[in-house]
Amino acid sequence: MMPFYGRFDHFQAAVESVLAQSDPDWHLTIVDDVYPDLAPGRWAVGLGDPRITYIRNEVNLRPSKNYRKCVSLMSGEFSVIMGCDDVMLPDYVRRVRELIAAFPHASIIQPGVSVIDENGTPSRPLADRIKALYRFSGTGAREYRGEQLATSLLRGNWTYFPSLVWRVEALRKHEFRLDLDVVQDLAMLLEITKDGGSLVLDDEICFAYRRHSQSVSAVTGPDGSKFRQERTLFGEARRDLRAMGWNRAARAAANHWTSRANALSELPAALRTRNTAGRRALLEHVFARV
Repeated sequence: MMPFYGRFDHFQAAVESVLAQSDPDWHLTIVDDVYPDLAPGRWAVGLGDPRITYIRNEVNLRPSKNYRKCVSLMSGEFSVIMGCDDVMLPDYVRRVRELIAAFPHASIIQPGVSVIDENGTPSRPLADRIKALYRFSGTGAREYRGEQLATSLLRGNWTYFPSLVWRVEALRKHEFRLDLDVVQDLAMLLEITKDGGSLVLDDEICFAYRRHSQSVSAVTGPDGSKFRQERTLFGEARRDLRAMGWNRAARAAANHWTSRANALSELPAALRTRNTAGRRALLEHVFARV
């Protein structure tokens, strides 16, 4: 699945990376969220590949509702909600099929990921160096579940949403939250983990995640809106995990040190733009408990 709303050149690179897969056994459904330019859709249809389905929404749904629509259209046992600016390396499908065969009961698969910038150049900014610190150590494909997985994700979400392979049944059971349009991926990961699902982590790099200045997360940082959503999520997670007896994970949700540090790093931008509301929201996130 590829929800689309973005740059034409990035979209072309994303679609072409799917076409270039060494394993041809895939189907791509593009869900255009009423992007103003019709040229990308015409280009996709013009490819004439029967493995590609192009759908244009009647109205703009925004991310979470469009993700829900993508889930409703999934037809296989496993699926990925790929970013329309990311790149599958040629062996992504091949490796994912191997991992599914090795871990047939997994709910989520996190393949190995590299990071590129807006121009496709390999990059490793601070956010991704921090992700690497929080990610489970080890080599090869390994499976995690339960409180260990929840604690790790709450300390720092080291996954890359557009690269994740999901068991469709789990996505349909929990649904993406409409009130968390920036951190809906972490909310979904936690719901599946609380429900007994497992995550397989692999280190064979087969996906390139594009990090750029106009991402939703980047835009909603200085104004504090991303962190208001995170505080809501952490507060709910603390309550639920404590009730389950997962006290270590509940403490990680209550502390959320990485998220606090991230909010602190956004303060200079809020100060430069004299965003009073954003500054207040960021300071509240840094110092308040959930």
